[in-house]
Amino acid sequence: MCRLAAYCGPSIPLQNIVTSPAHSLLRQSSAATESLVSVNGDGFGICWYGFEAEPGLYKDVMPAWSDSNLSSVCRLVESRLFMAHVRASTQGETSRANCHPFVFERWSFMHNGQIPHIGRVRRELESELTDSLYGARLGTTDSEHFFLLLLAMGFNDDPLLAWKKAYSRIDASHRTDDEPIRMTCVLTDGNVIFAFRQSSDQNSPSLYHSKELDNGGHALASEPLDKLTTNWCPIPEDSFCTLDENGLIQEYL
Repeated sequence: MCRLAAYCGPSIPLQNIVTSPAHSLLRQSSAATESLVSVNGDGFGICWYGFEAEPGLYKDVMPAWSDSNLSSVCRLVESRLFMAHVRASTQGETSRANCHPFVFERWSFMHNGQIPHIGRVRRELESELTDSLYGARLGTTDSEHFFLLLLAMGFNDDPLLAWKKAYSRIDASHRTDDEPIRMTCVLTDGNVIFAFRQSSDQNSPSLYHSKELDNGGHALASEPLDKLTTNWCPIPEDSFCTLDENGLIQEYL
């Protein structure tokens, strides 16, 4: 499984979330503690929002700990909203196109989990995509396909309804002999961060939200980023959350 983190609030250097904390996302790439695997070395990615609607994007197939440019990028780039991901692949080869976050226009998306039967239903689900969404797909992962499916289901207009429609499409084709569907997803339009946890076995990958940070911002992370675990609250299974500069709002699916 992968590890991920996201931030919304006053502009800060990316390093404050991605590389500097005691249990930063960079640390989790080689020493995760709440994952099936401790090493997440099949690539990484960061997207951040600035004065344009579409985000900046930096990702590569190398393990995050081996990229000599990552610390410089995170030290010098500041943003009011950004997302980062380190990958342990379950679907799709190790390539830059398969690294998260995935971006379409102003939207960006990252996923921790699996849709194990995606190969069996991929062709059927492709019919749900508009021409522009179908043409936007660059990689071969279940994650990117589900991202585009969410947009096709109307995420721009009604995020919760789009999630329910997209998840029900994959759940309806899931067989009892398949491995479980596990979805911990985070996506944003550059203003609001949306997060979901849902699975077929009540065992989605972990996700936490921070209490208000020192600068008044808020963060999401697969694992607490520091040793003060009381600063972090787990997001329960079957949750839909929105996070903006005012904090987290949580509903149940």
